[in-house]
Amino acid sequence: MAKILLVKTSSMGDVIHNLPVVSDIRAADPDSVVDWVVEDAFAAIPPMHPGVRRVIPVALRRWRNDWISERSRREIRDAKELFQAERYDLVVDTQGLLKSALVARWARGPICGCNWDTAREKLASLFYDRRVRLDWSRHAVERNRMIAAQCIGYEAAGAADYGIRAPAREFDWLRATVRYVVFLHATSREEKLWPEPEWVALGRRLREAGLGVVLPWGSDSEKARSERLAREIPGAVVPPGLSLGDAAALLGGAAGVAGVDTGLAHLAAALGVPVAGLYCATDPASTGVHGPRAVNLGGVGQVPSAADAMKALFR
Repeated sequence: MAKILLVKTSSMGDVIHNLPVVSDIRAADPDSVVDWVVEDAFAAIPPMHPGVRRVIPVALRRWRNDWISERSRREIRDAKELFQAERYDLVVDTQGLLKSALVARWARGPICGCNWDTAREKLASLFYDRRVRLDWSRHAVERNRMIAAQCIGYEAAGAADYGIRAPAREFDWLRATVRYVVFLHATSREEKLWPEPEWVALGRRLREAGLGVVLPWGSDSEKARSERLAREIPGAVVPPGLSLGDAAALLGGAAGVAGVDTGLAHLAAALGVPVAGLYCATDPASTGVHGPRAVNLGGVGQVPSAADAMKALFR
């Protein structure tokens, strides 16, 4: 029985893209034990996979900005104790950053990651005991699978299996009898946004097809956008603030999801929901939505239309 520690701390999309690694490890050796190091903000994601035994949360972003405070020093001590509680046969860093490599060094066990030529940050490779070569032409999901397969010594064949299921939830603000599509309109950069008139046009098309629209949000500005869109889309629902678990349940129960370049769109793809990925400023070939029912639209300087999105959702 091999004990493997995966190091993939952030961001949300990157963490979701690493889930198939767990499925591959367990397929190669069903007796393997898999633990996972992840940023505390995304600690709810790895346990969605039944193959993950234990999650070790870290707060690297907060610690970096507040490393001298008593709270940060206490949290770092606690995290190190969790690392030291287990001896691992192998620690696999699929992130390839200096911060992930340094965290991996806290663990008890040999570390494997990308070599100098292919690590995202070359200095990270200096902290590994074993190094492998990465093919950057592949999608991020396949890159993660390739790293782990080379490190551990198995073949990652076939389609990626995220291995997760949405938690079952009932929402009192959502009529259970209504089939709905979730609009994920919020993203980290202004240039990644899909134009609001296109959202409205898509929402009206869906309404004509007998489907409802749900507009989740995560900040005041995103809530304001949800409310603007809801005023233009008949019957659209703006939910209350949702936890990550609630968002997963909402996505898992959807008839489809239309989303810009954001972590929740990747979560929807991982859950096997029909997803139309709407890209306006980035190339989806490397990090777009990746799943059996996911379609990427647009790209750098290419704005997809509502008609394109409608066709992708119900092709």
